[in-house]
Amino acid sequence: MAAYRYRGREIRAEDIVFIRQYIAEHPGLSRRRLSQKLCEAWQWKQANGALCDMVCRGLLLMLHRAGEIELPPVRYTPPNPLTRREAPAPLLIDTTPIRGSLSELQPLHIQPVRRTPEEALFNSLVEQYHYLGYEQPVGEHLKYVIWSHSRPIACLAWSSAPRHLASRDRFIGWSAEARRRNLRFLAYNTRFLILPWVEVPHLASHLLARAAKQLWHDWERLYRHPIYFVETFVDSERFRGTCYRAANWIDLGQTTGRGKDDRTHRPNRSLKQLLGYPLTPRFRELLQET
Repeated sequence: MAAYRYRGREIRAEDIVFIRQYIAEHPGLSRRRLSQKLCEAWQWKQANGALCDMVCRGLLLMLHRAGEIELPPVRYTPPNPLTRREAPAPLLIDTTPIRGSLSELQPLHIQPVRRTPEEALFNSLVEQYHYLGYEQPVGEHLKYVIWSHSRPIACLAWSSAPRHLASRDRFIGWSAEARRRNLRFLAYNTRFLILPWVEVPHLASHLLARAAKQLWHDWERLYRHPIYFVETFVDSERFRGTCYRAANWIDLGQTTGRGKDDRTHRPNRSLKQLLGYPLTPRFRELLQET
């Protein structure tokens, strides 16, 4: 029987004994190096082969606080870039209005910009023109800038999906174990921005449809696994989600408005509509595998 559970991994009494012995046998290791060594010993790796180092560090800290192990002293506390992040700097670009038909914008180029010189352009445009501004994604994610005739016209961002969404989980029909194993095959559309000087009918739904087809291949190229299902939230107090529905996204239901850290069971934020889109007809079969 598991003594603890952390991020879906069961921690048994023999695991705790192993960690204690490893710390005793390697007294010179830092907390970071200890985490890496344990990941190697347990073969605890992500789908792309990288060690689950940050998750393992969280696990060790939990056991340390519970009095089960004694971690070595903290040697270095790096600054947290998320708490001290400077807003992306504004960039000067051509804001001449773009109007006309969708065909006049062609050819459209949907460019992945993560880890490229154009990533700064994406960050700046989202910070300036998206109503939520820019936030640095955590975990697996991709950023796109869409170009027409050498001018940026839109931005799209995708990241790892939330762990628990009741209406989505009912729609997929997976078990808790299947969700734990297969959540990495879902992506969450965190930002979608058509630049305010671009007024072209049907552009938004067209970009959503094209980007969804491209996402599978780009995600697999970077993270060594595909995406089978995508989802997004639409703030019902601001938007109707028309472009998503026009691109055949499915209405999955409404959020409770409580957030993941709720303790009061009362709404504390705006209600949002959850929309989803399967990238393969076999998405349920693939996501229900355990």
